[in-house]
Amino acid sequence: MKQLGEIFEDALVACEEGFGEVMIEVSKDDLLDVMKQLRDHDDLAFEQLIDLTVVDYLTYGQDEWATTEATSVGFGRGREESQAVKQAWQRERFAVVYHLLSIAHNRRLRVKCFVKENRPTIPSVIGIWASANWYEREAFDLFGILFTGHPDLRRIMTDYGFVGHPFRKDFPLIGNVELRFDAKQNRCVYEPVSIEPRVLVPRVIRKHKDETIYVAAPEPGGKDG
Repeated sequence: MKQLGEIFEDALVACEEGFGEVMIEVSKDDLLDVMKQLRDHDDLAFEQLIDLTVVDYLTYGQDEWATTEATSVGFGRGREESQAVKQAWQRERFAVVYHLLSIAHNRRLRVKCFVKENRPTIPSVIGIWASANWYEREAFDLFGILFTGHPDLRRIMTDYGFVGHPFRKDFPLIGNVELRFDAKQNRCVYEPVSIEPRVLVPRVIRKHKDETIYVAAPEPGGKDG
């Protein structure tokens, strides 16, 4: 950590260590310069991009399943409306996260860069690590992050005509449309989703002595549904 601070100085927004891992945060404007130094500096030599992902902080700090009433035996409800915890997130909604590996020094590093929600753009690092190609396409497809300078930024997991970004926290879990094969038209067609959304209340199942207590899930519409 000290070495990173000496090399990058004011370019680092944050430099932290936790759970045996080092994480640095940089601004979007400094991203490419920092990434190039991380790869090329002899004392760092992070020559490999292991992974690239995105974190959506839309519901960060909100927990509607909090409870303090679970016991060590039997089962208990895991949700009470009055126990809901809500804490507003104060920063940008999305963070692009890079996981780097230095084979020469046997070190790993996590780099985080926040982007704004209204236009989530960030420079592509494909010119630094070629492996970023598919990772950035995946982040664009699932989260809607726009990587400027990417030579072929298009969907990779969903259909090209897919609407929305399914890994965003405000995307419905049941989706917006469903796909089926129409024998009359001899092709696949999209239709409005037919699944009814519902919230299942989890129950805690614990093992007591030599017996395991199994509890069936509540039926939809029942008194426990």
